Amino acid sequence: MQFKQEFLDKLKDAKKIVFFTGAGISAESSIPTFRGKDGIWNKMKPEELANFDAFIRNPDLVWEWYQHRRIIVNTALPNAGHTAIAELEKYYDVSVVTQNIDDLHRRAGSTKIFELHGNIERNFCIECHTFYNSPELEITNTAPKCKKCGGLVRPDVVWFGEMLPQDEFSGGEKAAEWSDICFVVGTSAVVYPAAHIPISAKRSGSYIVEINIEPTELSRYTDYSLFGKAGEILPKIVEEVKKSKS
Repeated sequence: MQFKQEFLDKLKDAKKIVFFTGAGISAESSIPTFRGKDGIWNKMKPEELANFDAFIRNPDLVWEWYQHRRIIVNTALPNAGHTAIAELEKYYDVSVVTQNIDDLHRRAGSTKIFELHGNIERNFCIECHTFYNSPELEITNTAPKCKKCGGLVRPDVVWFGEMLPQDEFSGGEKAAEWSDICFVVGTSAVVYPAAHIPISAKRSGSYIVEINIEPTELSRYTDYSLFGKAGEILPKIVEEVKKSKS
């Protein structure tokens, strides 16, 4: 792959890089997306499951669905795109701002991660807010009860109608604003408020690079668009960085 010189010059001079990632990068690890033609939402209506009222009405159904998703996530492995992002920490101050809840960036080795939509491996009691990692809970399709107060335990993910975790969002936005390059990877960047991240980067003068399998609504605002799989493009970017830093 031949990259344009302007991009290579930006890579050479950059100090801070942010990656804004979405479902597309995880799809390359065989985790279904939500909005693609084979997406999870095509099999189940989101309003039936991913909201607090649905959980209160039928906690066991919602919990069983998330247990099914955990099995998918736990059997998936970080792909070459995830590991390339982690490897770039050797050369830059790298922040990952992700809409994904699958924990693959952390498992790949990234250390500075802002999770805008939560993490499927974490859970908390809706009454006393005690947190539980998934391995701490008995593996069952029945919604567990809190060991401290007996309240229902739910996944620590952002459901429809809920606010994003403010510390994660503000941290991610600040990283984007301070970045020299903002990579938008595997996301259509249409879901707000998360989609403000690349906009904040753009307004602050960051060089916006899109990596996606097809053009998106964001494409017209980017400085450089690369169409293809993140797992193929990002390792090639790492190779270029190694050459420029050697």
